[in-house]
Amino acid sequence: MCKDRGMPDVKPRRESEFNRGIFISVEGGDGSGKSTQLANIREYLEGRGIDALFIREPGGTSIGEKIRDILLNPANSEMCAMTEALLYAASRAQIVSEVIKPALASGKFVVCDRFVDSSIAYQAYGRQMGDAIWDINKYAVDYAMPDYTFFLDINPHIALDRIDNRGENKDRMELQEDSFRMRVYNGYLALMEDEANRDRIIRIDASKGIEAVKIDIIDKLEEILDR
Repeated sequence: MCKDRGMPDVKPRRESEFNRGIFISVEGGDGSGKSTQLANIREYLEGRGIDALFIREPGGTSIGEKIRDILLNPANSEMCAMTEALLYAASRAQIVSEVIKPALASGKFVVCDRFVDSSIAYQAYGRQMGDAIWDINKYAVDYAMPDYTFFLDINPHIALDRIDNRGENKDRMELQEDSFRMRVYNGYLALMEDEANRDRIIRIDASKGIEAVKIDIIDKLEEILDR
């Protein structure tokens, strides 16, 4: 059950109760290759004997997966921006309380497919909702920010071509217009360039081939693990 808590007056930080594990998120626009590289990260960590917990956002819990179905269903095209933002935050609050904080407290290595940076990029910038998104998510993250974030950086137009070439049905977010995609991308760039995030967000050139991107990510993972 989620605990009642006041709103933090500063950006999230790692608290002593869950500072024994390592929390990594993987970010990028739709079509950036996250799924493929998350599989490569899993294979690498397993090869090093690290029992990592892989989760996704939205989702990762029974409640979160139900919220995910609502958010990504193309039939829900009438969803307003605030409803969307609150649903993402609700799913995040649940996975932080139920999964992430307990896992970190037990010393687990946690890898999350998307986290709060996605809400900043997609809702604060993409939906042009500004600071309201951080205000909402101060509650949801409850100080549990990633130690490191891999941002798979790729031009949105190239990413869209990848999505089209998959030949799969697109979800509600993948069906957004080009101007929205560009605002999301600019949001990620703004996050990456923010001085507060420079030690956390690691840019990966996702326009390279799959193997080259894999090598870049593993090189950074090795630096993290060998510190």
